[in-house]
Amino acid sequence: MTEFSTPPYLLGQSSVRRVMLQVLIGLLPGIAAYVWLIGASIVLQLLLATLAALAGEALMLWLRGRPLALFLSDGSAVVTAWLIALAFPPLAPWWLIVVGTLFAIVVAKHLYGGLGQNPFNPAMIAFAVCIVSFPALMSQWPALGLKLTLIEQFKLIAGLAPRIDVMSGATPLDALKTALKLGDGVVDVPTLLATQNVFGNFAGRGWEWVTTGYLVGGLWLWQRRIVTWHAPLGFIGGLSLLAAVLWVWSPQQFANPLFHLFSGGAMLGAFFIVTDPVSGCTTNKGKLIFGFAAGVMAYIIRVFGGYPDGVAFAVLLMNLCVPLIDMYTQPPIFGMKKQ
Repeated sequence: MTEFSTPPYLLGQSSVRRVMLQVLIGLLPGIAAYVWLIGASIVLQLLLATLAALAGEALMLWLRGRPLALFLSDGSAVVTAWLIALAFPPLAPWWLIVVGTLFAIVVAKHLYGGLGQNPFNPAMIAFAVCIVSFPALMSQWPALGLKLTLIEQFKLIAGLAPRIDVMSGATPLDALKTALKLGDGVVDVPTLLATQNVFGNFAGRGWEWVTTGYLVGGLWLWQRRIVTWHAPLGFIGGLSLLAAVLWVWSPQQFANPLFHLFSGGAMLGAFFIVTDPVSGCTTNKGKLIFGFAAGVMAYIIRVFGGYPDGVAFAVLLMNLCVPLIDMYTQPPIFGMKKQ
């Protein structure tokens, strides 16, 4: 006799811990490029963020009377911690990473009910809060080519060494925006990209490899079916489309789409942020809309706004729209055409 079971059907090997572990593995190519470019300081920041996340998670679970071992081992807090560490400057002071991580875990996650209940992406909440509260520290990126030993990097992160002389770099997005603003129409984008040392072959010198690492890791997650293609394609499509339109209209004032795709947090956002199953949309059509709108807003903020990159704010704004998008993109009930 043939046996049947009713849907929904779930993969037997699927679990929160397994999914989170694969997300962490997907981040490793970008982290490896980060270490090669900047140094081992990013590993120290990852460790600090992980310890802060686990401590905050344990405290909130204890206060809420939830089992510590079950939730501490699911990996969700560690994923949030890694995303925060990778979004923050690699030589940021230790307390900035800790404050941002604790805010993400305690406020953005547990005060809304814990895992699966948060309406906003916790890592992006941490970034937004810290860049608004500490704009100077969140803008201090090390200059490329700066060779510091692990001990020197540790002293900077621990606050045991002055930061003024070494914090002379800028992200490619910030450098381009600042140069265009100071030039006041005298300088143009092609000249800046060809003459300034911060820019590489098609994006930021060195940073394009970090972004490529995130792209490789994201494609691996898609191949493993941890994420679907809808939100990443929507984000990349929205960012690229608006960048292409403005670049064609005025190539002297706007960079080409390739520059924007491989600068800042574009690939990190496309594969590891907008794909968040909790704060993002649930329907496939909704994921496309969510990603596309987030990509468009990220471009608008990074080019016309006051911040060097707009991924975090774009994602948070779209998190507000998730219930409405899901409501209007629900597929029809089986057997009914319009409902």
